[in-house]
Amino acid sequence: MSEPPAEAQPAQAQPAGPLAGVRVVEMACIGPGPFAGMLLADMGAEIIRVDRPERVGGRRADAASHLVLDRGRRSIAVDLKHPDGPAVVLDLAAGADVLIEGFRPGVMERLGLGPEAVLARNPALVYGRMTGWGQDGPMARVAGHDINYISLAGALEPIAAPDGGPPVPPLNMLGDFGGGGMLLALGLVSALLHARQSGQGQVVDAAIVDGTALLTAMLHAMRFTGDWGSARGANLFDGGAPYYGVYRCADGGWLSVGAIEPKFYAQFAAGLGLAAELTPQAQHDRADWGRQHALVAAAIARRPRDEWVAVFAGTDACVTPVLAPDEVLSDPHLAARAVFADVDGLVQPEPAPRFSRTPGARGSAVPCVGEHTEAVLADFGFSPSVIAGLAKSGAVGQA
Repeated sequence: MSEPPAEAQPAQAQPAGPLAGVRVVEMACIGPGPFAGMLLADMGAEIIRVDRPERVGGRRADAASHLVLDRGRRSIAVDLKHPDGPAVVLDLAAGADVLIEGFRPGVMERLGLGPEAVLARNPALVYGRMTGWGQDGPMARVAGHDINYISLAGALEPIAAPDGGPPVPPLNMLGDFGGGGMLLALGLVSALLHARQSGQGQVVDAAIVDGTALLTAMLHAMRFTGDWGSARGANLFDGGAPYYGVYRCADGGWLSVGAIEPKFYAQFAAGLGLAAELTPQAQHDRADWGRQHALVAAAIARRPRDEWVAVFAGTDACVTPVLAPDEVLSDPHLAARAVFADVDGLVQPEPAPRFSRTPGARGSAVPCVGEHTEAVLADFGFSPSVIAGLAKSGAVGQA
């Protein structure tokens, strides 16, 4: 690079939000890393995604599954194998508050972009690392996916039918997003708060296996107190309790039931017309759960789903329809709160949680690779001659 970048210029206007003014450099990755970036973008942070230059002007290789996760970003294409590529990222990190990477341990270090190098340039930066197994331990460098992480963390085994069937994968929501991206976002915001108070940045090691383990906190407490046994399908939250589970309706639809508290259970029983059969005294009698299950299942199977929804509407029976993804836009409660939006046919969840003073906002559409290379470099203080030189050499790509 012929000259160092000048002082970074103010970034483009961002949606108002509690993280407005926060700059994040995100090394392009998949799944939980982009989910964390989406959460920060929804809250007003400026997200600069560093993409590979092979697809400049087009979509990233996994764009089809990331059309929502990658919203609210600008894209700069950098060839990290080019002699000048890593230096560009270092210069971006020098003007940022947060860096997110989701490579296997050691990859960023080999690129010259590990925490030691980056924090030397920007001691107040928060360096977020998203992996499945963590930065250390015997499996740190082994490949894995959501199902592997949640199985090792003890979260998958209890999610199984009582008939000895296999555990049921909860899509990739429990590990990738609940235990992964959400944990990373919390870690980044926490470390950012500390950095703002102390001027000291740090590394955030967010591992999916760690986050999933956190999600099992209540399960372990229940095991300790004897409220959760080893038998599958015989416990409160695994479908064993007749008042906490899912039942098929006459039309093939499903109802979810969560009538745990006695007064809610009484309303549930009354709505089914089984107040005499489902007595308060019998509710927590595990020896009687089989009989109760059979009664509830038979009753619910007599009517279609939406009729049951009408029966329990406005009650505290804790009964709701099991909606398919293509039904969420038409639900009255979700619509009233605008939980989802239809953006040119693409259903997207709106930002959450909600803030009274600094509301978040759904970010712009997913950018093409390298769509903002020139603008981002200019915002970070790179002169026109340096930008032109980097583009000519192939260190960066511009759509």
